[in-house]
Amino acid sequence: MSDTTSDADKIRNKRLAKLGGSAPSSSSTNGEPGSDAAPVPPNSASAPSKESANGSAPEPSPKPKINISKPSQSSPTSTTSNPFTQLGMKQEKSSKPEVNIQSGRSTPQKPQGGAEGTGRAISRQGESIEAWEDRTLSNVFRITLKPEVLHDAHGHPLRLVAEVRSELEEEGTPIRLTTSVLEQALLEAAQQEPQPLEYLLGCWKRVSKLFRGMKSGSTEDPKYIVAKEARRLCMSYCIFAVTIPDMFGQEIPDTNPLAKHLLVDPDNDIGICHDFLMEAIARMPEDESIKDVLVGAMEQVSRDLSKMSMNDNYKPYMQALHNFVRYPPLVDALTQSPSFLPDDLPPQEIENKTLLGPFFHLSPMQSEVAINYFSSPQTRDRAYIKNSQDALRMTLRTHQAELFDITNLIIKASKEPRERMLNWFAMVVNKNHKKRAMQVDPKTVSSDGFMVNVTIILDQLCEPFMDATFSKVDRIDVNYLRRNPRVAIRDETKINADQHTSDRFYDQHMVGTNNFISEIFFLTVAAHHYGTEAANTKLSSLQREISHMEKQLEKFEAERHNYINNPNQLRMFEDALKKYRDQLEKYHCVVHATRGVLLDDLAQARSMLFMRYVIVWLLRLASGANLPKEQLHLPLPDQPPEIFACLPEYFVEDIVDNFKFITRFLPQIITTTQCQELIQICITFLRSSEYIKNPYLKSGLVTILFHGVWPQWNRTKGILGDELNGMPFALKHLLHALMKFYIEAESTGTHTQFFDKFNIRYEIFQVIRCIWSNSVYRENLATESRVNVDFFVRFVNLLLNDVTFVLDESFTAFNTINGLSKELAPSISSSLSQQERTDKEEALQAAQGKAKSYMQLTNETVSMLKLFTDALADPFTMPEVVQRLADMLDYNLDALVGPKRKNLHVENPKEYSFDPKTLLSELVDVYLNLGGKESFRLAVARDGRSYKPNNFEAAQDVMKRYALKSPDEMTRFSTLASQIARAREEEEEEEQDLGEIPDEFLDPLVFTLMDDPVILPASKTTIDRSTIRSHLLSDPTDPFNRSPLKIEDVVPDEEMKRKIAEFKATKRAEKIAAREATEPMDTA
Repeated sequence: MSDTTSDADKIRNKRLAKLGGSAPSSSSTNGEPGSDAAPVPPNSASAPSKESANGSAPEPSPKPKINISKPSQSSPTSTTSNPFTQLGMKQEKSSKPEVNIQSGRSTPQKPQGGAEGTGRAISRQGESIEAWEDRTLSNVFRITLKPEVLHDAHGHPLRLVAEVRSELEEEGTPIRLTTSVLEQALLEAAQQEPQPLEYLLGCWKRVSKLFRGMKSGSTEDPKYIVAKEARRLCMSYCIFAVTIPDMFGQEIPDTNPLAKHLLVDPDNDIGICHDFLMEAIARMPEDESIKDVLVGAMEQVSRDLSKMSMNDNYKPYMQALHNFVRYPPLVDALTQSPSFLPDDLPPQEIENKTLLGPFFHLSPMQSEVAINYFSSPQTRDRAYIKNSQDALRMTLRTHQAELFDITNLIIKASKEPRERMLNWFAMVVNKNHKKRAMQVDPKTVSSDGFMVNVTIILDQLCEPFMDATFSKVDRIDVNYLRRNPRVAIRDETKINADQHTSDRFYDQHMVGTNNFISEIFFLTVAAHHYGTEAANTKLSSLQREISHMEKQLEKFEAERHNYINNPNQLRMFEDALKKYRDQLEKYHCVVHATRGVLLDDLAQARSMLFMRYVIVWLLRLASGANLPKEQLHLPLPDQPPEIFACLPEYFVEDIVDNFKFITRFLPQIITTTQCQELIQICITFLRSSEYIKNPYLKSGLVTILFHGVWPQWNRTKGILGDELNGMPFALKHLLHALMKFYIEAESTGTHTQFFDKFNIRYEIFQVIRCIWSNSVYRENLATESRVNVDFFVRFVNLLLNDVTFVLDESFTAFNTINGLSKELAPSISSSLSQQERTDKEEALQAAQGKAKSYMQLTNETVSMLKLFTDALADPFTMPEVVQRLADMLDYNLDALVGPKRKNLHVENPKEYSFDPKTLLSELVDVYLNLGGKESFRLAVARDGRSYKPNNFEAAQDVMKRYALKSPDEMTRFSTLASQIARAREEEEEEEQDLGEIPDEFLDPLVFTLMDDPVILPASKTTIDRSTIRSHLLSDPTDPFNRSPLKIEDVVPDEEMKRKIAEFKATKRAEKIAAREATEPMDTA
């Protein structure tokens, strides 16, 4: 051999030393060729024994084969060149047949020539060990020392290693391949290849197959030693090809050359197989560069994937990572990479610049992928959209299943990778707090598809502890957030605590260690908030944006005529219009894709399973009860536990948003048990509404119940209706809870509270309608009216306020529609200017929209008034409410049948849900329900603004004409009309008797004679008790100076009451005296 040592040789020698090997001519310290792998057991057929220690999945044990062969009788010709004699190992001389039980493949493999084709070291008859070594190394490495032999028996080209032959000739040694010259031969052969690594990986596959097929009777078998040394050298040179490419005459590449081989099927010649990774793992403790090479390759795979989407061939990248994380040592190395958990990375870069980010980034919610699934969405029918969404879901499920397997393997590898994996999840949720802001710039946060994938994987990680009996719910540590939690919550809005209270609470750190169940539970709750629920919010936002853009597009297209005479401007206009249409189409595609992802019933069922645990855990925390073993009792204690009040608000918000979505779009996936738990949390926090500060969350609980009672397919009462009518907990607490929040909704504290309350109450009415047929609820209503009088009167008062308002707004809108429709009639509108016409058309559209929304509320509110007055008349005829109720009924009866009824005429009244006959019938029902109460009849008679006897007659005519009432009801209504007319006459007579009433006796608000005067303590004003009571139902302040006031604070004005009584007595006496004076004297 040449004595000249080049720089490449020096580097190579250093690398060989680091890789645990020495020059082949030197003896290993353990008597074997230098290998850092552990000795292979005699019966091992796959790899060194470190395979088991490293925790990888070993190959299945092949079926043993019995090979009877007669060893060669020839001996080595040169002890100098024989590597086995150099190692001081005996050659076997016995000529007796040998029985060797060898592990082989259960399925026959097609031979590829010589040893590498059969998977075992086959000796030819009479072949010496040297000849076998020469032939085997030639076949495995596809090299030759013979210029005349350039192909093997199977036609594979052989690489001539001429320099090795030349050196052997100079030294006078036999011209054959041995392990002593293999290193130089490998280098020379690899230098001939344009891609040395590909050549060496192919060699590795063949030498590994040879090694696995070796006779395993003794580790001192010369063939075994040859195969092992050849395998060691091959691995070393594979590493050299990656780390020292200039050793083979290659330039140092910009990317990790091993990365592309990780993407190839492991069974392919140039793929990275199990044996390769196991050998690399075995060498990693002694050579840090191997770990760097492998981790660097996976980092390169991640970087390449970050430039791709689901439209590209991403599956090899997923498979590469999946294969990689099957080996715990590699997982440990991978999670130590700086790119696994970088510092100070902005949220929008997590999915591209962390090692795992690109794998979680892949989603059909990416706009380019959505466009691919839903091309020309505005022209497609529902069937096409549905089929595309089904295909999208199948693809995403497969992808998410791979993500879960990868994550699970990382977590199960060992403690350190598990901790780093949890830290990665924590970074994702902690960096994305802005995703739930009112206005979100998508360029400053992670994408919705990425966050949804994270949420789905965390949901699956929770499955092992989420059993049906909640046996592990107590493992979720309530003190987790006070024990150095991964989840950052300091800036989060709390359920019922201000920032100061929350900071003080969480500054009290708890000792101890957080368990894995608690870690994953709190991470998953946070992920839902910033993942699926944020995507749901984004979906609603996109749908509003599409609606706006479509209206704008119509306006833009109407402007085309302005550019028709200028080709340049027209072209610019068309280009701008095309961009706008393309943007609109992209939004439609993203909406379809997002809906497809969110409407995945499998993912939502898994999400709902997790939310069941959150519900039970929250109820346990709030009530102190050991749910579900113990019963939940309401109301809850007056003050919520501090640990509950200081929880992030999103614990409740996740439940609300999740089940609002499911009950609306996927109600069929909810089971009976889940229905009961859902009903429990809704009723609990509506009944004890002071536990939750945010009115939006409480209104969301009503919305869940509303969606739950909406008719679904063969369920006329929805998915919750049957449970609401049969569940003891609901029967006992639901009605009070709904009534309480009906009252509370009057003031939500938001700038839209006036309109919000009508939406909330509309939903409450739907739930009450569903349960009203159950007599238990009607009995509960009667109990409420007797036991909680003030509470019930407040409810009745607000109900009357709503009926009055929505009826007035509806009728006003119909009057406006009627008037504007006449003004815009062709016979009249021709005289209007374009601007006037436009203004009136916009006003008409506004009035039509107003009429539609308010008329729905009108129908429901009047219907509820009819139901309640039918069940209970007394609360509606109490002094503080009866006059307002009578005034409202008279006013709307006059509007429906009085002289101005024609003003309500509109075309297509059904378009507005307006049915005057039905409305009249329900108002008459209210009259009949309350007609037996004298206070009601008197209140109607006292209505000086709207009561007209003719209206009662007109109403009877309409009902008779359209058969709206039965004969018995007609008779009752006629009798009631007569009774009210008589009461009116008596009232007028009394007014005449009293004459002019002194101002001091008149109520300062309604200007009627006071019956029960009281003094307000702050303003010292005297007012009638019924008037101030009615005022306090809506406004708890003194009406004259706005100071706080309760009905208990007023003081009876006995002096004023006495004066009024004296005034009445005096007037009556004067009337009697006058009547007697006018009567003729009896002279008989």
